[in-house]
Amino acid sequence: MSDPRPQYGEYATPEEQSRRAGREIPPPVVHVPPPAPEPVPIPYPAAPVRPARPVDRIVAIGLLAYGLWNVITTVLTFLDPASLITTMMQMLGISGDFSHYAEAKTWGMVGSILLIVGWVLTAAWTVMRLRRGKVAWWVPLVGGIVFVTLSSACMLIAFYGDPAVISYIDGLAKKP
Repeated sequence: MSDPRPQYGEYATPEEQSRRAGREIPPPVVHVPPPAPEPVPIPYPAAPVRPARPVDRIVAIGLLAYGLWNVITTVLTFLDPASLITTMMQMLGISGDFSHYAEAKTWGMVGSILLIVGWVLTAAWTVMRLRRGKVAWWVPLVGGIVFVTLSSACMLIAFYGDPAVISYIDGLAKKP
């Protein structure tokens, strides 16, 4: 049987090889990472000073409050669209009775939801702009115009869908 040990030191460590060869044992190589550089303090940028706009804040909040009052009263009116459309018909001198109650109720609900969602979005955007120090008075104004127009269009759809209104408009068109 043969001896399983290596004959010529192929498995010897570098220290053992140096010792058998009669050479000096090299010092062990130890990797020492360089010291971390001192952190350089980053100058903290000063927050920009927001310009004081108390008039803008008062006007924006006042417009939001007026818009909320308008939304509440309009939603209450839109929940009974038959009386609203009947009043519109009487004001325009349209004879006949309003008869599309289900359609008007649906469009009244759509208009009410548009107004409520529109006011919430407008208020959120206004508050966001006020907190960032930006001019915000125009946001409730534009929001009111957009969402009142959309909700009014819903009621006009119900109004112009009534047969009495259609016959009135048809009669106007036939007059010379």
